[in-house]
Amino acid sequence: MQANFSYEPVSDSSGSRLSVTVLADRDHVRAEMREDALAAGFRLLECCSLEEYAQGPLAALGDLVLIDCGQASADALALFSRLDMRGGKAGAQMVVSTTMAALDSVFACFSMSSPQILVDPGRAERVIAIGRVLARISNLRLREMGEEDRIMLLRLTEQVGRLAERLEMLSPGQREGGGAFRFEAPTTAWQGEGHEYEPTRKDDDRPRLPDAAVIRRLIKARQLRARYFDADHFADPAWDILLDLAAARAERQQVSVTSLCIAAGVPATTALRWIGQMVDADLLVRVSDPHDRRRAYIALADNTADAMARYFAEVRAGELAVI
Repeated sequence: MQANFSYEPVSDSSGSRLSVTVLADRDHVRAEMREDALAAGFRLLECCSLEEYAQGPLAALGDLVLIDCGQASADALALFSRLDMRGGKAGAQMVVSTTMAALDSVFACFSMSSPQILVDPGRAERVIAIGRVLARISNLRLREMGEEDRIMLLRLTEQVGRLAERLEMLSPGQREGGGAFRFEAPTTAWQGEGHEYEPTRKDDDRPRLPDAAVIRRLIKARQLRARYFDADHFADPAWDILLDLAAARAERQQVSVTSLCIAAGVPATTALRWIGQMVDADLLVRVSDPHDRRRAYIALADNTADAMARYFAEVRAGELAVI
């Protein structure tokens, strides 16, 4: 099935046609991505398997890089780290599709290029991801683009922005800078995998997060709604993400991106977009494990944790089960 959209050839500000690099081990996925990128107006620069690209001579990277990784082999992860560095320096747009099983390993490889990461996507999701890339390029002339996707992205950005403003009112002074996939330097209290995560403590007189068991009971109560109603009616991934990370912080435990995607209660690809937006808004931070570069965790920013503690103190933890 051919992609049901069409674009003028895409060019940069100088008039040069933009190029695409397609890397995938699965033949049918590689063929689909190639076809869709060409239909979107990109010039094909490279189309091959991950192994072929890694073993071949160093080639120029496309303005758009489409990657599909079904299994996170050591060679593939090493390639991704190199592509992430090159893509980040060159400003390439990257779309990476993977599986839930490989998500943690793949996610940890991309800290510089701010890719779109898709989890077990269908072809339509990949096409939408290409559409997002096109939407970021201001000088394109689109013949046709899904208005629903534009509205969804705008709504997502606005909702995360409002959430950040509310939390900032409770605890002002969010840290500056950073992108959706930046790394937070580990603190001196970081112990790595298998150890507790000790958050930085400041003023002893500030409200603290309630006991983790209280937050976990709240999460369980929220999940019970799906027993009686369609869960889609109550999707609130930003709040579910904050609750799960608040409980983990109270437990002094790390949270992997896969675990957080599950806690968000929405499809993993959607959860990843929320996580990226919330990191952009300085609500969350991405923390690298200094003992294992293949691992990255997500945590509440310190100011967000303070804001959550103030929120819990204001509404009183004992009344939270109805939220």
